[in-house]
Amino acid sequence: MNYILFDDATREALKPLTYTRPLCEIRVGILTIREKWEKYLQQQTSTLTDDYLSKKYPMEMSEAMMLINGSVCPTKEMTEAIKKMTPGQTLINGEVVLAMYKTKEGFLSDEEESSERLEFCGEYTKLNALADIFLLNDKEIRCDFDLLCKGRKSQKLSSTNTVIGDDIFVEEGAVVECATLNTKEGPIYIGKDAEIMEQSTIRGPFALCEGAMVRMSAKIYGATTIGPHCKVGGELSNVVMFGYSNKTHDGFFGNSVIGEWCNIGADSNASNLKNTYEEVRLWNIEKNTFVPTGTIFCGTIMGDHSKCGINTMFNTGTVVGVNCNIFGHGYQRNYIPSFTWGGNNSVKVYDIEKAIEVAQIVEQRRHIEMSDNDKEILRYLYKTTLRNRK
Repeated sequence: MNYILFDDATREALKPLTYTRPLCEIRVGILTIREKWEKYLQQQTSTLTDDYLSKKYPMEMSEAMMLINGSVCPTKEMTEAIKKMTPGQTLINGEVVLAMYKTKEGFLSDEEESSERLEFCGEYTKLNALADIFLLNDKEIRCDFDLLCKGRKSQKLSSTNTVIGDDIFVEEGAVVECATLNTKEGPIYIGKDAEIMEQSTIRGPFALCEGAMVRMSAKIYGATTIGPHCKVGGELSNVVMFGYSNKTHDGFFGNSVIGEWCNIGADSNASNLKNTYEEVRLWNIEKNTFVPTGTIFCGTIMGDHSKCGINTMFNTGTVVGVNCNIFGHGYQRNYIPSFTWGGNNSVKVYDIEKAIEVAQIVEQRRHIEMSDNDKEILRYLYKTTLRNRK
């Protein structure tokens, strides 16, 4: 069977994070949604997404194809239901399409295939809005912890650490010294070759992915995920960082999502609660208006390749686009469009070629060569986000 993860309409609601990736590449819990599905299916997947992303995330065609909703996190029950499907069947939950068994002929035809609709009644996690990434992170860390660690033996921790509880798993090559790790409220996962430096204090549920680092004296509350090769310090609470991003200095971020290749300047802070204790609204890029989040706790959502200078202050419920360079005194605006350079008092357009040049330098520092596909994606976004900067 050829498994294909497709984008549904949710992708529009999850911009700017989905400007540079399909839905299935979002990290929630320990793993990305794609990584979860590939664990459950025991097979690699391909992707059905927007044309401008398809060179980087191609779709593989075959005579028999199972299309699975990329905004949905898998469960054992759902996986079993999908594997029992036959050609022409569609697995649904109410109005949500979970999976479709397509033939190549039916997929390429302009005519809609007759389809038998099967109702799935089990529980599952689906991303519908930006805030869902941190709101659902607690549940998904626990699910991924069981998926990754059940039946395996953890590497032993050094005696220099203080461990409260025993719901902890340490992968090979991880280094943890003189840290306090509390698993009473949830599990702690420490990935391969990750490091937690001295005097750091961490409460679960918490995930530190492969090659990531927690700097000295950091204070981290659950449910927080630090993606692969990120570096963090200061104070974090219920934050998801996708990968290769840095927040290494003092300063607080809570109930936030940080994309890839971002950098947070020293002593920068993100408010996550209004003084009025009202429900937070976030800017919806496609609807061009603020929408309610359903929570009073919401910090900053930051797209890939964005940076902020030292002492930057983010308002409660701030959305930062792709390739922004933010600096200046005072609170920043609640919505900072993609390819923006400056702050409150002086904002100009971030030249696309300069933005790509900086992105290349940043990636080279991690011994990664920026691909031509990535450059073309940024150039495409620069043109299509012009209306947001007006």
